[in-house]
Parts: sequence; C-alpha cells; structure tokens
Amino acid sequence: MIKNIILDFGDIFIDLDKPATAEAMKKYGFTNLTPALDNLFKEYEKGTVSSSSFLDTVSVHFPEAPNQYIIDAWNAILKDFPDSRLEFVEALAKENNYRLFLLSNTNDIHIEYVKQQMGMEKFNRFKNSFEVFYLSYEMGMRKPDVEIFEFVLHTDKLVASETLFVDDTKENTDAAASIGINVWNLQVGKEDITQLKSYL
Repeated sequence: MIKNIILDFGDIFIDLDKPATAEAMKKYGFTNLTPALDNLFKEYEKGTVSSSSFLDTVSVHFPEAPNQYIIDAWNAILKDFPDSRLEFVEALAKENNYRLFLLSNTNDIHIEYVKQQMGMEKFNRFKNSFEVFYLSYEMGMRKPDVEIFEFVLHTDKLVASETLFVDDTKENTDAAASIGINVWNLQVGKEDITQLKSYL
C-alpha cells in the first residue's frame, strides 16, 4: 500500500524545453556537451559550485557571451507551470492520505527564476503542498545517485515498498526502483501528473 509519494519538479509540474539552453548557446559556439561542462552542471546541481563560480567558469568556455545572455540561456529551459497541476497537488495535500515530498535536481539560478516567474504567492502554495521540499543543490546530492533516495527514506523514516517515486527520467526511476521504491516513469506529452491516482 502506498503511503508516501516523492515527486520530481521539471516536466512533472513545470514544463521544460530541454534543448533550449544548448540552442541559445550555439550563437556563441556551443556544439556539444563536453565532459568538463557536464561535470560543471552536475556539481552546480549538487551545490558544490556557487552561482558566481558557475557563471565565471561558463564564461571561460564562452568568452564572447555576455553574463546576462548566459543566465537567460540557462533559464530558457524553464517554461510554464500549468495551474491544473498546482491545483491537483494542493488538493492531494488537502486530502491528507499520503505524505508528499518534492525531490528535484535543480540549482540556485533556476529556482530564483521560477520564483520570479511564478510569483512568491503561487510558489509558496506549491512548496507548502509538500512535507519536505528537497532541492539537490541544497542537499549536496543529485539523482540518479542512489544515496539521494536512501537519504530521503532514512531522514523521513519512509518504507521503500510503501513509497512511490514519480520522475520523467528513466535513469532516475531505475535508481529508485533498485532499492525497492515503487516508480512511475512519466512519459512527457503522453501522461500528466494529474493522472496520478490511476497509478496508486
């Protein structure tokens, strides 16, 4: 029986345009994700790199790109947060049948942009729907590393077999499933989080 639900943020609640940042940076010579940039992005999501250091390092790779252009390109991935999804999770929280947790790979620049775009009133409505709002850059961990799931289970005293994890990235749901957590690998464009109850 499911008692706990852990939910991803990007492409579960907020729509993402995942290629948008790379597209925007082509103007300044971006061709493909190098191991150095990939590592930088992952470390930034873990919060081991500050926003200023992150921007400084990206600027080294793209010296012609103005700082604000880099920030705008970085945020280009973030799109709409449909009200239907916000209302759904608020209603789910109000029913009080499940313990709800958010677990998102994200970073300081993205969260600040989301707050600005949503407005703090709506952002807080969303955040307050969850018992805990876990953001990777505040935790020092990121999905799909198994340690992040073990941390949530241990910290919140959750039983894996009583927990459902919802994420659009199969690598993440596979990692959660490997330690006994029930998973729904949501297919973006075909499924929506508002259909959650049919998976419980």
